[in-house]
Amino acid sequence: MARDLNKVMIIGRLGVDPELRYTASDAPVATFRVAASRQWRDQNGDLHDETEWFNVVAWNRLAEICHQYLSRGARVYIEGRLQTRTWEDAQSGQTRSRVEVIVQDMILLDQRPSRSDEPSRGPRREPPPDIGDDDIPF
Repeated sequence: MARDLNKVMIIGRLGVDPELRYTASDAPVATFRVAASRQWRDQNGDLHDETEWFNVVAWNRLAEICHQYLSRGARVYIEGRLQTRTWEDAQSGQTRSRVEVIVQDMILLDQRPSRSDEPSRGPRREPPPDIGDDDIPF
């Protein structure tokens, strides 16, 4: 039987601090944007830069972890799936859509302090555990 695959892996930097909100059923959801850049040289040897921005959504405990440990400029690995969300704009009546990365795994690649380490943000907490080589199934 054939299987479909919808998987995205991004290494980039956050453009903004994650915004944490709660749904009507009290489920945490964090949204933020990640920029992934690439460089290449053309036939004339000129250097070109290109940056792609991704809208990222994390749910439940992962949303809370993203909000606590990620901040603007942080380098991060995001793994997830693509999802297109469609809605009708209340002001213009037009149908709008947005492609988002729904996070399934996140690894902070910087050694920056968590946002809770800042004096006005609350008590210090340990960083989330990283998986080791023994945890990889292959």
